[in-house]
Amino acid sequence: MINGYNLTNIGISLKVLFTSYLCVVGIGYMMAFTQILFTHGMADGKFGLSVDDIVYSYYGDRTGTLIENKLNGSMKDMAEDHDRLEIIKWVREGAEESTFESSGVKMIFENNCFACHSAEAEMGLPDFTKFENIKERAKQDTGATFSSLTRVSHIHLFGISFIFFFVGVIFVFASSVPVWLKSAAIAMPFISQVMDIASWWLTKFDPVFAWLVIIGGSGMGLAFAFMWFVSMYEMWFRKKGEQPVADEQ
Repeated sequence: MINGYNLTNIGISLKVLFTSYLCVVGIGYMMAFTQILFTHGMADGKFGLSVDDIVYSYYGDRTGTLIENKLNGSMKDMAEDHDRLEIIKWVREGAEESTFESSGVKMIFENNCFACHSAEAEMGLPDFTKFENIKERAKQDTGATFSSLTRVSHIHLFGISFIFFFVGVIFVFASSVPVWLKSAAIAMPFISQVMDIASWWLTKFDPVFAWLVIIGGSGMGLAFAFMWFVSMYEMWFRKKGEQPVADEQ
């Protein structure tokens, strides 16, 4: 509560504004989690996020090539089994440009991959219309590249910080939780975000740190859910006459 104002006694207009924002970012959070399940969550070829998925995404599965691991993991449903096996066979035989067309592998890429993996698609994926990009990914799978980690890290640090800043601003007006718990809930997503992103880089060097990715992501999710539900409850279900837990100036 700030200067007598809290989520229970603010005006309807502010409640509608805060509620609209919380609903949109709540849907966005669920979509982000779903996207993780269908990308990182399929790294080991099985649906659902596991420690192996984290390891394969950032450290890589160094027993095979990137193309092979992708075709057996997150890209498994993007081509028929026969086509996948033909690509894998070609990669294991050396991924030579001289056999790229004669073996029929080029046509398989054209039919199954070029729709997304091309400059025209503008999806941010490697351009497989250029052979050198395919050849590069026919090497040992060492996980995320340093350039991709740098790009994703700064996007997350800026973007997610803004989301939790505004969620925290709304939650500051909550009056049904003690100040220590409110402060902890506001700080947790920022701490967890730093832990999460730092663990990406650490896992790149040693897979033992994959657990930190899950811990950091869970911390953000729990804090978000707590602030979301408390804020919505106080705005629309808590009675105005109820005594605040603690005054905050």
